[in-house]
Amino acid sequence: MAVFRSNKSKPESAPAIHSLLGKDVTLTGEIHTGTRSLRVEGTVDGIIHSTGEVSIAPGGLVKGTIFAKHLVVTGRAEGTMKITDCLEIHGTGYVEGDVEVGSLVVDEGGTLQGVCVRKDVTQNLEAGGAAKGGSLPVPGKLPELKKADSRL
Repeated sequence: MAVFRSNKSKPESAPAIHSLLGKDVTLTGEIHTGTRSLRVEGTVDGIIHSTGEVSIAPGGLVKGTIFAKHLVVTGRAEGTMKITDCLEIHGTGYVEGDVEVGSLVVDEGGTLQGVCVRKDVTQNLEAGGAAKGGSLPVPGKLPELKKADSRL
């Protein structure tokens, strides 16, 4: 009998789902998951706090605020999202609102409607710097407008 060994590491499996909000469930309020993952197949109206992964399944809806390390959207997210690592919007995903991300992946068919800023760019803007290609105004730090030449 022959024994086969491979130096290749095993492919990474999908992260385990630790908490599931089912299709017909509506939750209003606040969710804290710690490092555990959360999958939303129903509706959340409120705030999600996670230092792990949050995924919004097709048919799932989150209205409110999401603080997470990683957010995967194949359903719908509306509101404010602060994602420390990566926001993934898959083909059926729809994200609307103000988004701050470490990185962003949008698959063909995915939609991002609103304002999206990369986390390190946000910090530069707050320090008075400007992002490449322009910058979003920082509240309280609007640029001074020059008066137009009245001779035209």
